Amino acid sequence: MATLSSRDSRLGLFPELATESSTYTTGVLPAQNIQELIRAERVVADLPIDDAQVQPASMDLRLGPVAYRVQASFLPGRFATVMDRIKALGMAELDLSKPAVLEKGCIYIVPVLERLNLPADTSARANPKSTTGRLDIFTRLITDYGIEFEQVPAGYSGQLYIEIVSRTFTVILGQGTKLNQLRFIRGKPGSHDSVVTALHEEEVLVYTDEDSPAKAQIDKGLKISMSLQGDATSDVVAYKARKNSPALDLSKVNYYPAEEFWDAVREPKNKAIILDPGDFYILGSKERVRVPPEFAAEMVAFDPSMGEFRIHYAGFFDPGFGYGISDIKGTRAVLEVRAHEVPFLVEDGQIVGRLQYMRLLSRPGKIYGLNIGSSYQSQVLALSKQFRKPY
Repeated sequence: MATLSSRDSRLGLFPELATESSTYTTGVLPAQNIQELIRAERVVADLPIDDAQVQPASMDLRLGPVAYRVQASFLPGRFATVMDRIKALGMAELDLSKPAVLEKGCIYIVPVLERLNLPADTSARANPKSTTGRLDIFTRLITDYGIEFEQVPAGYSGQLYIEIVSRTFTVILGQGTKLNQLRFIRGKPGSHDSVVTALHEEEVLVYTDEDSPAKAQIDKGLKISMSLQGDATSDVVAYKARKNSPALDLSKVNYYPAEEFWDAVREPKNKAIILDPGDFYILGSKERVRVPPEFAAEMVAFDPSMGEFRIHYAGFFDPGFGYGISDIKGTRAVLEVRAHEVPFLVEDGQIVGRLQYMRLLSRPGKIYGLNIGSSYQSQVLALSKQFRKPY
């Protein structure tokens, strides 16, 4: 009796398979399909779109030349544009054609340079870039007539806007700064545990620090736990952001001494720490995870069943993360964590999130970490690229 391979069994769970074995009719658009959208003027911009903006399964968005400081966050709703709301709530305008200061705790709305004219079967979803999340810069995409943050409905035609609230640091930025990325999705592909299970059996999605395959805990996605254990190179298990730090210029790379902005948290004897309400922490996952090239993944940012804290502003994991050309045995996920209303105890190995995998339309023409300037491939516990290696 013939048996299906694990790959075939995965494919059988998708009724939307296309005619070719490596191509699907629904899924996340890979780099080459995003470039097709640009060539077809489905994505246009006031300045030429740089090839470097197109990532393996997403596209970086660039801030435009003006920022509007507003009284409150908002969604425009079905009968208003973003500019209608800005006219009602606006307090000041900032010229971003040269570097400008965005004050900590203030709300700004910035039109991005890119505009969309999406096909009827294509929607999009936005998320902060990794560097944005690691700096605790809270950003959300807004569309005209929008009723949800971060979502661009299928067939949308119009301007895109980014809401920016820097919650920990006063920052300096300007036109062209890339804080967010956009993932394009054709149809309504799902994320199925049975597919993730079969994928782990075939590719191995989780490794231990000893380079050994680990058991994958799969329930509504791949469960991710927190590490509070040091390693052979360092006993630092977390960084806690300092309050009242100097202004931070986002254009600087490997520039700032980390000690001016962060306090190191050493490995606790009891393998547990208490998160203080309102404080911001950088931690690492215990698992070293992989995203095979035919998939993209997204960290679920907050699950009420997992405790009074939020993890991972930057939820997109590109194809090839922790994978390379199948030569990397996983990369730790960096967790941006903020406690909510009360002090909250977290322990080594505590489940803090879920990684959900989604099929791409086809294998992307570029892979995360392979000669495309990816900053965090093979990372350990890493601060954002603006900081020199700490301690």
